[in-house]
Amino acid sequence: MSRMVFVSNRVPVPGDRNPAAGGLAVALSDALVSGSLWFGWSGKSVKATATEAIVTPVRGVTYATLDLGADDYAGFYTGFANSSLYPLLLYRLGLMSFRQEDYAAYRSVNRAFAAALAPLLRPDDLIWVHDYQLLTVGHELRALGVSQRIGFFLHTPFVPPQIFQALPRAAELLDALCACDVVGFHTQGYRDSFLQCVTAMLGIHPDSDGVFCHRGRRVQAIVAPIGIDVPRFSGAASRAASSSLGMKLEQSLAGRPLGISVDRLDYAKGLPNRIHAIANLLARYPEHRNQVTFLQIAAPSREEVSAYRGLRRELDRAVGDVNGRYSEADWTPIRHMARAVGRSTLAGYYRLARLGVVTPLRDGMNLVAKEFVAAQNQTDPGVLILSRFAGAAEEMPEALIVNPFDIEEIADRMHEGLIMPLEERQARHKSLLASIRGTSARQFCQTFLTALRAPPPDDGDIGDWSADTDGPTQPRGQAPELAAHV
Repeated sequence: MSRMVFVSNRVPVPGDRNPAAGGLAVALSDALVSGSLWFGWSGKSVKATATEAIVTPVRGVTYATLDLGADDYAGFYTGFANSSLYPLLLYRLGLMSFRQEDYAAYRSVNRAFAAALAPLLRPDDLIWVHDYQLLTVGHELRALGVSQRIGFFLHTPFVPPQIFQALPRAAELLDALCACDVVGFHTQGYRDSFLQCVTAMLGIHPDSDGVFCHRGRRVQAIVAPIGIDVPRFSGAASRAASSSLGMKLEQSLAGRPLGISVDRLDYAKGLPNRIHAIANLLARYPEHRNQVTFLQIAAPSREEVSAYRGLRRELDRAVGDVNGRYSEADWTPIRHMARAVGRSTLAGYYRLARLGVVTPLRDGMNLVAKEFVAAQNQTDPGVLILSRFAGAAEEMPEALIVNPFDIEEIADRMHEGLIMPLEERQARHKSLLASIRGTSARQFCQTFLTALRAPPPDDGDIGDWSADTDGPTQPRGQAPELAAHV
């Protein structure tokens, strides 16, 4: 059986001090079987990027990590990945900046990843690359002669060509991404945007199954919503709510309902709008004053990016303003925790909450929404308020769906959730629970890996998906000398 090789920006090596790679480590747990290889950055910045990976076997899984040079890291990660690509993919063109030297560092680090990974590969490996930091790793592996099946999954949204083309070198990136055999997205909308870019920028017309031919290679774009292990998380929530930390939170509420939000400190998460919505709720629905407590957990992230430092100051001011205006001697409307909280503890907090407020301005999926639903007591469940611009909204229409830019609408839905009758809460929760059980973490891996394992058809089966199947594609609008460097 083929070995699975996972490639991500960070690698959660068990036992070291590096944080787990977010929800990715949880989502891939079913696929990360004994014999697998996980490759990525070590988390260490050194004088110069290493040329060989450090290999660490742990309980049957091989973890291979690469140290990055400080300058390479700054240009690759802080620069192009998070100052150019990330805001672009989150529809925030006003926050996007581009420097040629950052783009060069991004391509260089992707090339270094491929060069260090290639010697570790076996002939029958299946390679699964993850997220926007590594869009060109597949292309760099192909340039080294790697012929194994390569899949790529994007954990953010993908944008239509009218937006994607705003990024300098966008056609080069798209061309390089199409070196992969399978390209996966969380929602049909993201996949459609990708395929529209393929048509508009590469001159290729995919078929109705999202399949096209690029540079003689069959490429398939698929939809695979990421999920969670619902029974496991539900059990953890039940236990954690009865733990000392859970009981401490419950006692501190003094019988008041709890509204909870959990995010990374990220401008895409809609944090200031959410705080303004709480203020709007208390102003327009004064019956909730001294009657509801909101807990906002916003763990710091990417603090080296200036936009994130500014967001921290803005959020602190907004929370302070609401609390200063509405607090009583025995009640503070918003409790703000600017640090990470363990996943098991969060599970208990979710179970205690009457409202789960998940209102990103744009999000690839947002597993917090699914975790909140999974954590609820089915006999007395809380209500999920969910942004229509989170990928999860496509699967969870029974949530109270809001426009995260409409502060009054968020406040109205908070009020609706707080007064919602038990029967309606139970009915909504039952439907939501059925939805998230159908897109579990196991199903996510199975869907993607089934496509990746599928053998390509014979050449005669490729069909006329592209007008350029007889030769390499040159991205539209791209000078020949640029195309030569893709």
